[in-house]
Amino acid sequence: MSDKTEEIELRLLLDAIYQRYHYDFRGYSAASITRRLRQARERFGCRSFSQLQDRVLHEPAVLPELLAFLTVQVSELFRDPAYFRAIREQVVPHLRTYPSLKVWVAGCSAGEEVYSLAILFREEGLEDRTMFYGTDINPEAIRKAEAGVYEIDRLALFTENHRLAGGKSSLSDYYTAAYGAAVFDKTLRRRTVFSDHSLVTDAVFAEVHLVSCRNVLIYFDRELQDRSIGLFKDSLVRKGFLGLGAKESLRFSAHADAFIEFARDERIYQKRGTT
Repeated sequence: MSDKTEEIELRLLLDAIYQRYHYDFRGYSAASITRRLRQARERFGCRSFSQLQDRVLHEPAVLPELLAFLTVQVSELFRDPAYFRAIREQVVPHLRTYPSLKVWVAGCSAGEEVYSLAILFREEGLEDRTMFYGTDINPEAIRKAEAGVYEIDRLALFTENHRLAGGKSSLSDYYTAAYGAAVFDKTLRRRTVFSDHSLVTDAVFAEVHLVSCRNVLIYFDRELQDRSIGLFKDSLVRKGFLGLGAKESLRFSAHADAFIEFARDERIYQKRGTT
């Protein structure tokens, strides 16, 4: 199969997914989406993207498994501890000045970052005045996030991350271990809403004080990155905070002028007070 033929078939497949199921991957990075769809094509035993498209359109059970290839579900509690330490030491003092808070984790995967922030805010005395929103386009990821159950062999890494992030208690205070799994305290979810939300097609969240969206934008093309950052800008209150991944930056964004660098190394930005 020629590269041109494969490119045409890939575009048709992405358009079919959008038309049939309303998941829009057409603005994702071409290299990334091609690599992941080739893996999916092999998994489903298809010779071409056209064959994969036929299965997607006529076998609805294929879609949930395909979404696992198209959405990157890799995270951990307190991933990149320096990021959470910066939130604790530099962002939280500003957030204390608000009587109520909203935190939005966009692309929350299986919920690890939401639980990390809920624990951090509890340790800093802000949990009771905060609503947390974790969103993702993958229904299976949302289900896992709501359950709050993680493999027990991940706990050593989670615990070390928590310590390096400036944790003020033992991580074991927040979960119960049994039958090879760790179940996180249900009280961490009492002020948390997990829901479906697409940065490609959906609207803004209103009056958010902190948006954390890490290791998501790197999979988007420039136009979709700008749309997403525009959503974050319009969702944030004046002087609200935007946290991005270590590999991401606002440097080339159409919305860069709406933000100032707040914690450069950790890619935390603050929305200007004049926008």
